[in-house]
Amino acid sequence: MATDLQPLSALAPGGHAVVADVRLAPESRGRLLEMGLLVGTPIELVRFAPLGDPVEIKIRGYHLSLRRQDADQILVRPR
Repeated sequence: MATDLQPLSALAPGGHAVVADVRLAPESRGRLLEMGLLVGTPIELVRFAPLGDPVEIKIRGYHLSLRRQDADQILVRPR
């Protein structure tokens, strides 16, 4: 059911979720897929920078910073 999906940027710091959809433009999407941001991958939102951009996530054992606008286009299922 798609109603429980939310943008990655809507998670609270420390929140855990599973990637459900990546709706980025092809030029941004490919690079993130190569770094392991695949549908079904568990992630944790670590923190937001002081002004809210970028967003730091933990994925596959490492930390990755994403622009807020990119995090808005990644849909997750909180757990």
